[in-house]
Amino acid sequence: MSDPVVIVGGDAAGMSAASKFKRDAEDQAVVVFEKGEWVSYGACGLPYYVKGEVETLEDLVSVTPEAFVEERGVDLRTNHEVTAIDRDERTVTVEGPDGEFEQAYSDLLVSTGARAVEPPLDGMDLAGVFTLHDMNEGAEIRQYLGLDTPALDLPAIGYGEVAAEYADAEDPEAVGIIGGGYVGIEMAEAFAAHGLDVHMFEMLPHTLQPFGPEAAATVEDHLREQGVDLHLDTAVDGMVGDDSVERIVAGDDEVPVDLALVGVGVAPNAELAEDAGIELGPTGAIATDEYGQTNDEHVYAAGDCAEATHVVTGEPDHVPLALTANRAGRAIGATLAGDPTPVGEIAGTAAVKAFELEVARTGIIDEERAEAAGFDPVSVTITAPSRAHYYPGGEEIEIKLVGDRESERVLGASMVGREGVAKRIDTVATALHAELTVGQLSYLDLAYAPPFSPVWDPVLTAAKVLDGKLS
Repeated sequence: MSDPVVIVGGDAAGMSAASKFKRDAEDQAVVVFEKGEWVSYGACGLPYYVKGEVETLEDLVSVTPEAFVEERGVDLRTNHEVTAIDRDERTVTVEGPDGEFEQAYSDLLVSTGARAVEPPLDGMDLAGVFTLHDMNEGAEIRQYLGLDTPALDLPAIGYGEVAAEYADAEDPEAVGIIGGGYVGIEMAEAFAAHGLDVHMFEMLPHTLQPFGPEAAATVEDHLREQGVDLHLDTAVDGMVGDDSVERIVAGDDEVPVDLALVGVGVAPNAELAEDAGIELGPTGAIATDEYGQTNDEHVYAAGDCAEATHVVTGEPDHVPLALTANRAGRAIGATLAGDPTPVGEIAGTAAVKAFELEVARTGIIDEERAEAAGFDPVSVTITAPSRAHYYPGGEEIEIKLVGDRESERVLGASMVGREGVAKRIDTVATALHAELTVGQLSYLDLAYAPPFSPVWDPVLTAAKVLDGKLS
């Protein structure tokens, strides 16, 4: 009997691959090693769990470990950490509850994800200083806020210890968020919902850097309206306090806080692969081909630890998002079962909720980056109503659309508004994958009804204006 397919990591990419493999190759074995307790969960929902809109951590779980084992036939082993890969012997070294052992594999998928970056700031080890990238961190933040956390059926995450540690602490009144990206923006809303004074520190001139300065400026005005104290163009030196965080230090300023959230980005967990001689790409994530295969024909990589090809530039990129991981994992599962399936290109399409605003982006909107990729970018920024002007409840949408002067190809877009933004970005993402010109985008037959859009959808209006500028 041949050795099983082995998967390292039990979240989006790993479990998608395992499920697809077992559907297509029912008689073949697949073993998944996950170093933690949780598998197949939506980390993107953690800010809404902290806010209280999601009641329990279990609500974020897509498929339980029991269902993977009993219904899908996956040999899933939680609390098992893979510590080494031997490519010559085709084995992995695993540290489990009963000690260390070797597991042979026929093919290996590395889906080790990413981790929250912990910058070298003073005070990172103080109580009350958190990052937010996994389920346990979400639980700890809720406990630190003094919020009730419903009991869970899934054990081993230390709720009792966490609750005891914070039981005597006073409920926080002020929070400092270091980093104005996705997590920072979403957590500002979560903390404000619990009545905390929110300070946000961003070392760059604007928050939400991937969305462009135009969208970011609109978001920043809205954050201030919501009572968030923005410290832009401000580098944090560290946190100070006796046992728990008491102040955030930024230059000559010290801002009193009772809790600090560090959300300055994520880094791919590529060390396991790198130590085994698996090549990394220019982004620092694992380099892969169109099928997710690495420089070893028996080793694949997918998810937040791996690179993917950008649909606009054709170059490797690292954009750790949920759909990218799920889609690549599913494709690799099919490939390992005998049906070679490309993992697909990425456009970096993303959306974020900032209190009452929707913000979205896709493709390349930074003109310096477009020029570095060999394009001659031209852009327009327009505002247009989300609904017919006579239909009540409409809001303005601001759109920045970018095209290439020579080819007239659509390169990217960013949008911001109170409604109708998060899904409109998908129209531009589709244009990127189809390599449409700006003119072709302006002639798409998009849906119209007064409650949902004016006759000329804002995307079409932006394309018309940019097409005129290009020609």
